[in-house]
Amino acid sequence: MSTPWEAKSDPKTFEKESFIKFKMPPEAAGLDGKKVAYKPPSHDDDERGGWGNKLDFLFSCISLSVGLGNVWRFPYLCYKNGGGAFIVTYTIAMIVCGIPMFFQEVAIGQYLGSGGMTFVGQLCPILKGVGFAAMTLVFLLDVYYCIIIAWTIFYLMSTFSYLPTLPWSGCDNWWNTENCFSSVENKSVINSTKRTTSVEEYFERRVLGISSGLEEIGGMQWGLFVCLVFGWMIIYMIIRKGLHQSGKVIWFTALFPYVVLLILLGRAVTLSGAGEGLLYFITPRWEELLTPGPWMDGATQIFFAYSIGCGALPALGSYNKFHHNCYKDSVITCVVNTLTSLLAGVVTFSILGYIAVEQHADVADVVKNGPGLVFLTYPEVVLKLPGAPFWAATFFIMLVLLGIDSGFCLVEAFITGIVDNWSEELRPHRGKFTVAVCSIMFLLGIPMVTNGGMYIFQLMDYYSASGMSLLWVCFFQTVGISWVFGVDKISDCIEQMMGMRPSKYWTICWKYCGPLIMIAIFISHCVQYVNLTYGSYKYPDWAEIIGFCLSISSMMWVPLYALYFALTGPGTVFENIRAGFQPQIKQRKIAICDKRTGLPITESNIGLISPSQSFI
Repeated sequence: MSTPWEAKSDPKTFEKESFIKFKMPPEAAGLDGKKVAYKPPSHDDDERGGWGNKLDFLFSCISLSVGLGNVWRFPYLCYKNGGGAFIVTYTIAMIVCGIPMFFQEVAIGQYLGSGGMTFVGQLCPILKGVGFAAMTLVFLLDVYYCIIIAWTIFYLMSTFSYLPTLPWSGCDNWWNTENCFSSVENKSVINSTKRTTSVEEYFERRVLGISSGLEEIGGMQWGLFVCLVFGWMIIYMIIRKGLHQSGKVIWFTALFPYVVLLILLGRAVTLSGAGEGLLYFITPRWEELLTPGPWMDGATQIFFAYSIGCGALPALGSYNKFHHNCYKDSVITCVVNTLTSLLAGVVTFSILGYIAVEQHADVADVVKNGPGLVFLTYPEVVLKLPGAPFWAATFFIMLVLLGIDSGFCLVEAFITGIVDNWSEELRPHRGKFTVAVCSIMFLLGIPMVTNGGMYIFQLMDYYSASGMSLLWVCFFQTVGISWVFGVDKISDCIEQMMGMRPSKYWTICWKYCGPLIMIAIFISHCVQYVNLTYGSYKYPDWAEIIGFCLSISSMMWVPLYALYFALTGPGTVFENIRAGFQPQIKQRKIAICDKRTGLPITESNIGLISPSQSFI
């Protein structure tokens, strides 16, 4: 049976071979051309930090990639795209794009020792704009990601405020309408053919105070505002000393959610109607596969859930020791991520099937599809558990942890990417820079805690950090790494680190399958574009224009930087373009210090492809 790896020599003995393979210049080598002698790093090189042990990195990857994208985003996109059709596109994207690109990003970040803003620029300088695009994308993602955390904190606080009951369990509250139906009381206020659950009315009328559309932003939801402040305070406190010093925090946040999900799974699948919901979940509607929607959402959900293209994975990999086996960690993380998404899907659609039976409706019509689906299904199932307030509190604590651990990893990815690019100016002031970044992101998120905030939230979710912009960044990143730098050199780098060479599966996916699928989905999405909606509300044209501007704000950096590189270089335009396709590998960032002298030293003491001449 073939293996995805071709075994090679020990990574530390392969070091010498790699210098010959990369044809280093004579002045960079010793007499035999096999050894590079580095000068000691200057005292100015600040310590970058490293993981306390190997498992810290694995659990950090799981914490980053397993989060709200699995429990919150996967079920609602699956529901939006007809259940099984989305599963088909999601699986294809996972095999040919998700797992190969996840491993590629982590491995290159580990090899270069740099974050997401700089690693593409080192391999293909003319495409350094991919790094700026990724940082813009992750900045916009961070702005609205904490809104979900604010919703969750609001639910958690409400759970304790209404003890011994739950505020969404009945229809006798000031926010309920005549059409309210409570599964606990098993009655509605009036006999209406169009009923809404008490859970749905609580989310839309009490938590969001939702208005009729973007045209009516309304006032501030002060309860959500306070929760947003709490959310950002928690994120800041965790990343205050740097991600790599938070390893033990990540262990707990990565494991606890599975305990809660498994308990909710046990109750959800035993509800009446759960079978109908699960059948909807796994049955493909083949006509849906002829439209670009499921393909766009399936591919971008893989990138979103795996955190591909946002610079977080290279940032995490950059803290690894040079010879760490990141291949094993990458595959484990991807498998865990996918299983978590499927687990969340089973729970969600079991609950949807139950609601459908209660309302005598089809699964496709029981609730309003949108980003709030998780807040319409999970609170429903906890009402069916004995000691409902306890399980509600446990679930929302889990959801807060899922949001926080992914949230601070994403904020750290942005901070690491910016600091790595302007290290001399920003690294001494990292603490102040972190405060400034968190404050700006908090201020930009305030409009999303108004009455019309949900419409702004969905606009940002669809245009700023997924869809076209995410595919654009991932495509050019793949082109720069797999085509310009080359899959053979990537394989050499991986072999140099781990002593194992990637097989044809990896190289074919990196070079052909991934880029072809991304460009096909991108083009089909543009040709068959469909306007954004929230329930029955259709976004106006001016809102769509704002959405396109959000996408362009990250996409524009790729062509603009390439033009800037070609026009401002020291040579002619053609000479600059030719130079832009030659790798410029910098010294690997510092991970440890010499205990005797206190001076930082390289982790691997090993030559790179093109070491900086000033360091030889």
